[in-house]
Amino acid sequence: MELPEASLPALCLIAVPGRRRRTIELCQEAERRGFAGIYTPSPFGNMSMCEALSWKTASITFGTAIAPIYQRTIVDFAQSAAMMHEVSGGRFRLGIGIAHGPSHVRMGVVPGKPLADTRSFIEKFRAQDAFGPLPPVIVAALRKRMVALAGELAEGVVFANASLSHMGESLAALPQAKRSAPEFFIGNMIPTCISDDVAAAKAVNRRTLTNYVSLPNYRNYWKEAGYVEEMDAIEKAIAEGRLQDVPQYLTDRWLADNTLFGPAAKVRDGVAAWRAAGVRTPILVPSSAAGNQMTAIEEVFAAFG
Repeated sequence: MELPEASLPALCLIAVPGRRRRTIELCQEAERRGFAGIYTPSPFGNMSMCEALSWKTASITFGTAIAPIYQRTIVDFAQSAAMMHEVSGGRFRLGIGIAHGPSHVRMGVVPGKPLADTRSFIEKFRAQDAFGPLPPVIVAALRKRMVALAGELAEGVVFANASLSHMGESLAALPQAKRSAPEFFIGNMIPTCISDDVAAAKAVNRRTLTNYVSLPNYRNYWKEAGYVEEMDAIEKAIAEGRLQDVPQYLTDRWLADNTLFGPAAKVRDGVAAWRAAGVRTPILVPSSAAGNQMTAIEEVFAAFG
């Protein structure tokens, strides 16, 4: 099935140790195929991966899906970001965010108030004027107050694992001028498993999302999105040490609202539904029922080839 370039989603790739060079090659292939962008989350050095993309790609937009604001100094962020912005010809997007509790432990930091810390980071980052022009800032957000902050201070907002049914309400927190401005980035990282075996694809996405429902900030978002009963049940299971019971509360309705799974045509229809909900740049986060990330990317290429 041939699709026009504008209809292609963006992709999430992670440069896993031992496969870093191959990951960059896959990004180059995504560029040749006309995908809308490459966005990479924080594991395994996404700033380093983006620097490689600034040199090794020619036209595709790319960026950090989220670079935790506590992992580098402001000056270091600005130096690296300015370098990538200049070398890539303005194709780099700096996606920043608070991240979550376990990452704060790994970084050895004690965060402050999420909104205040994000505001302070953006203001101090923008004040860096010794390194050349800086790239657009995209704020990683879930709940409406952070979405509103993105609309006030940033050039875009990126969600991860958001609910399709709740996206209209989330985007209503943006000023109308930003919602309608084509240059304002609106993206969502969507767990995606392409397979004709729908049950297997759902099982893969359940495993992926089980990690996220263990995080209070995500549970609070999904309660805001209307999944109070499911999140309450998960919190009770966690409190009682019944971690093995958590996946059973990730209902099919919830899974279909937060992920894409099933045959290629169904996933393509899902991408269209996200666009119709206001997400200009759906970002597929591929997993495979038959292999690793490399297999999953090939499955995406085949589905959108």
